[in-house]
Amino acid sequence: MTDRTATPILDRVKTPADMKRLSDRELRQLADDVRNETIAAVSVTGGHLGAGLGVVELTVALHAVFDTPHDKLIWDVSHQCYPHKILTGRRDRMLTLRKEGGLSGFTKRSESPYDPFGAAHSSTSISAALGFAVARDLGGAPAHGIGDCIAVIGDGSISAGMAYEAMNNAGHLGKRLIVILNDNEMSIAPPVGAMSAYLSRLYTVNPLHDLKAAAKGAVSLLPEPFREGARRAKDMLKHMTVGGTLFEELGFDYIGPVDGHDMEVLLSVLRTVQMRATGPTLIHVMTQKGKGYAPAERARDKGHATASFDVLTGAQKKTPSNAPSYTKVFAQSLIQQAEVDSRVVAITAAMPDGTGLNLFAERFPSRTFDVGIAEQHAVTFAAGLAAGGMKPFCALYSTFLQRGYDQIVHDVALQRLPVRFAIDRAGLVGADGATHAGAFDVAFLANLPGIIVMAAADEAELVHMVATAAAYDEGPSAFRFPRGDGVGVDMPERGVPLEIGRGRMIRKGSRVALLSFGTRLSEVLLAADALAARGIEPTVADARFAKPLDRDLILGLARDHEAVITIEEGAIGGFGSHVAQLLADEGVFDKGLRFRSMVLPDTFIDQASPEAMYAVAGMNAPQIEAKVLEVLGVAMMNERRA
Repeated sequence: MTDRTATPILDRVKTPADMKRLSDRELRQLADDVRNETIAAVSVTGGHLGAGLGVVELTVALHAVFDTPHDKLIWDVSHQCYPHKILTGRRDRMLTLRKEGGLSGFTKRSESPYDPFGAAHSSTSISAALGFAVARDLGGAPAHGIGDCIAVIGDGSISAGMAYEAMNNAGHLGKRLIVILNDNEMSIAPPVGAMSAYLSRLYTVNPLHDLKAAAKGAVSLLPEPFREGARRAKDMLKHMTVGGTLFEELGFDYIGPVDGHDMEVLLSVLRTVQMRATGPTLIHVMTQKGKGYAPAERARDKGHATASFDVLTGAQKKTPSNAPSYTKVFAQSLIQQAEVDSRVVAITAAMPDGTGLNLFAERFPSRTFDVGIAEQHAVTFAAGLAAGGMKPFCALYSTFLQRGYDQIVHDVALQRLPVRFAIDRAGLVGADGATHAGAFDVAFLANLPGIIVMAAADEAELVHMVATAAAYDEGPSAFRFPRGDGVGVDMPERGVPLEIGRGRMIRKGSRVALLSFGTRLSEVLLAADALAARGIEPTVADARFAKPLDRDLILGLARDHEAVITIEEGAIGGFGSHVAQLLADEGVFDKGLRFRSMVLPDTFIDQASPEAMYAVAGMNAPQIEAKVLEVLGVAMMNERRA
């Protein structure tokens, strides 16, 4: 990297093994170097900045004390792993972060032996670390073997039910396992709920832990007949002052809170735990998200996710757009509905900014519910609201909606409750890669009886779909929209409910019909223009609904054309599969119709720009054009050059 602060200690560290030769003072300097290197890299690539800056000292201390990759270090979510990557042999590739063919923005098993477990969703680390610990004790022998198993989990992530399921099991099994609770009082948004309040209480009574330690030592010095009474008194003191230590009740030895930016303290605590821990141990570490970089510390989200930026000012280098983002359009449309219907409420799972519900909350704070990182609860909570007569909009990213699928089936669809699912980040999302791709929601939703499934072709259509969902009370509904800005169409003043199960004709042509579901419609129209230049005028239609299908539209297209091609931003088993089922049931294929379904391929697509990812998927305009020519038996002309 050029124009960056000198990093003399970091220059001596190629892998964590090199850190074993550094003094504690040099480790402190190394942390400063890693922080500067992280800022320099993310200023060029963009990405998750604040989380990594908050754990710089912790990352250095963990790698200095433990023997990675023999010891398994598992980062929950892992968006805080950039300092970890710098220290584990990937420093020279940091400028490829989140780019096509480059380093992932999360831990990734195929990328490095220092990434023993991949992540990008939250609250999985303790379960995975416990799995490694049990495998170790049962004689499992992956590459590098298995030593200590360390999970680093944030205060936001530990609020999710899966984390408690794992801790409950760990306490029962009693295996040597180390959990680092990285408590920065902020996940993506400020944490909410009773767990956050509990951790805050623990922090405010910091002197108690010194008292408890002293009491524990004093008890050991008493004659045996007096020890039991002293233990009871100590426990009573503990329960009176902090209401009981939850982690100890789950079977963990609890240590903390510890200053996560004090290298001397961190090293001392980690070394002690490494030497003495016998069973599950939780170290409560207090950190500051964005630590050491003033623009991140001042930012509302503490620099959670950023575009490339100027290091001196922190100003982000975003490309201006003439169209609003889909997320903002959704939020503004929902506000319009809530202004005329007091039953409209909004729910998110720790993503108020990402889903646009921060705007809704400003207008309707008492009708906005951030349930924390708890998608399962969000869905069933919405079901309860619906059963109670409200109109809940449950706004989740497609990739996170997967976590609440059982609740969608059992608590919403089975009871035909009118929960409205606003599915953000539908389709391929670019730099966040496969872990955040919204590929599967149409397939897993449209097979449920009685659900309405819509996809917006553009930002104006999204306005109408919000209105449609608000007006529909007969059962659950869902509408999906992508990340990023709209296509720049004229916007309606207000949304108008669509007729359920009715698509729209965009262009009338002959021979071949292109039936689009979602925002690939813009690419379909480009392909249609290219085909028209060849003398082929395709019909173009926007399905709008994957369920219920527009039977009249689809069967009419099949009747009047030689071929029908569906195009969607989803996996196998989605819209195209439902169209194929309809055509088969109606015996259309017996009459010679040629049918193709363009879907995301049966593979996970690595990070790149969205355009490049859709090229890999075969769903950009030139590939749609080529598919039409293939189906019609027309050879591509050699005169077309790249």
